[in-house]
Amino acid sequence: MLLGEIGRAHGLRGEVRLRAFTADPLAIASYGPFLAGDGRSLAIEAVRHAPGDAADMLVARLADVTTREAAEALNRLALFVPRERLGDTAEEDEFFLADLIGLTVEDEAGEPQGRVAAVPNYGGGDLLEIAPADGSGAARLLPFTKACVPLVDVAGKRIVVRFPAETEAKPDSPEA
Repeated sequence: MLLGEIGRAHGLRGEVRLRAFTADPLAIASYGPFLAGDGRSLAIEAVRHAPGDAADMLVARLADVTTREAAEALNRLALFVPRERLGDTAEEDEFFLADLIGLTVEDEAGEPQGRVAAVPNYGGGDLLEIAPADGSGAARLLPFTKACVPLVDVAGKRIVVRFPAETEAKPDSPEA
């Protein structure tokens, strides 16, 4: 699972900016060692909040990274951990976004709508990318809100969705 992404170098002694995708950004250090996007193993030795207002932006010191040049070489490197290392969620209504990938999507009437292909976030909040049930046509994006996604049943491997009226095909439209 993707837990963070290294950004630009911070200072002269090998520190890097790090965007954490964990509920508690500072807790990211406790999930390591990480498998980096390029295949190597990386460990976070220390982490603190970066200057500014972004709660998920940190400054990190990584093991064996001691120069600015070494830190610059890590820019845009993704940090992963195996899903099984994360364990179970604490609450019934709590889940990891990665656990949604592949779940069956149905509407409130129980009609199949597809499968969750991805859970992107382009800055305006999480979305569900729903691949069509029959495999044809383009995937649909749906805001991942309680209004549009009234039920997430990870154990039952399904999600119930409610498409906003403006996204439905109209009877006299070419898509209908």
